[in-house]
Amino acid sequence: MKEITGGVCAPKGFSAGGIRCGIKPSSQKKDLALIYSEKICGAAAMFTSNKVKAASVLVSQENIAGGKLRAVIANSGNANACTGQEGMTAAKRMAQLAAQTLGISQNEVAVASTGVIGVQLPIAAIENNINALKASLRADEQGNEDALEAIMTTDTRKKEIAVEAEIGGETVRIGAITKGSGMIHPNMATMLAFITTDAAIEDTALQSALRLAVKRSFNRLTVDGDTSTNDMVLIMANGEADNTPVNSSNKCPHCTADYNAFYSALEYVCISLTRKMARDGEGATKLVTVTVANAQSEDNAETLAKSVAASSLVKAACFGADANWGRVLCALGYAGADFVPEKTDVSFKSGAGEIEVFKSGQPVSFSEEKAKKILSEEEIEILVDLHSGSEKASVWGCDLTYDYVKINGDYRS
Repeated sequence: MKEITGGVCAPKGFSAGGIRCGIKPSSQKKDLALIYSEKICGAAAMFTSNKVKAASVLVSQENIAGGKLRAVIANSGNANACTGQEGMTAAKRMAQLAAQTLGISQNEVAVASTGVIGVQLPIAAIENNINALKASLRADEQGNEDALEAIMTTDTRKKEIAVEAEIGGETVRIGAITKGSGMIHPNMATMLAFITTDAAIEDTALQSALRLAVKRSFNRLTVDGDTSTNDMVLIMANGEADNTPVNSSNKCPHCTADYNAFYSALEYVCISLTRKMARDGEGATKLVTVTVANAQSEDNAETLAKSVAASSLVKAACFGADANWGRVLCALGYAGADFVPEKTDVSFKSGAGEIEVFKSGQPVSFSEEKAKKILSEEEIEILVDLHSGSEKASVWGCDLTYDYVKINGDYRS
């Protein structure tokens, strides 16, 4: 497996585009995106766990129920959430407009929105520009870039990736774009992630691979403790790579090997995007990775790591480069997962080195100067060893800064 360029346009048969249609009235940035496959795709998705769901989520859940899609239309600048029947009508109209201009069925279109909650979507702006949106479609890196820009809100960094791997003797590609910077907390986040692949893969295998990859990536991402109304991770597979269809059956080693290769590539893509979102957390200056190792189970390790990564006190300490390991132990203690403090070790690590601060339930004498240097790097790790098993999990987050409050204090203005 290797990384390549092109994002969602890297796999064969996909094109993408983006335009400015005026949903963001005070901005000159693009705000309407389209991703399209020449062939019908097997599709799978996961959506926000928030009980308050945007109209776009409800429409997409309905349209993807049959497991087939050909296009995604997405807007930024307006969440179209908590907007009642008018919002539902607008979301369905988005799917209809995309379908009509592409000459496909309306139920082959997923819809996504991101932005301010509780404001009616100006659907006329999309109606007036749908032909221009179709005209923007390109099967190259520029098409990917235009679509990516059109889904960004408070993002300050672009988040895209593409990889290729050999599966069943054929070269298979997976490409993806995502947006997400704030209102991010497991499960899912204020994030839209669109993944394309030219792999031939059976529906059940695609769904199981996405579900596990999301569990180990996007659902282990936290910025500020808020789970949005609009979250969506969607994958479309058009089979253009012409490989033997991947399935997850254990009946033949060949099938399992191909599935594992596809899953590994998909997980790599999702974790890469997760890290990029954590690094671009609103106001963030640091990417913080929390890894809990040697736990009794992966779920146990995940629960503990999430608690540490989500702690406002831990995040603030990371911002100040303060090796306040007591906050780490405190967050582990209220996580609701079993561990033995007397067996636990804690270390801090970055490109500047590694330092142990807590071992076997006891404080360790360490250099505050060295710890400060380690925690002053842009990417830092908090390592917890439970010495109670063989499983581990990593969770990605960021520091908590003054700028986070500034950004969200005037988000609507």
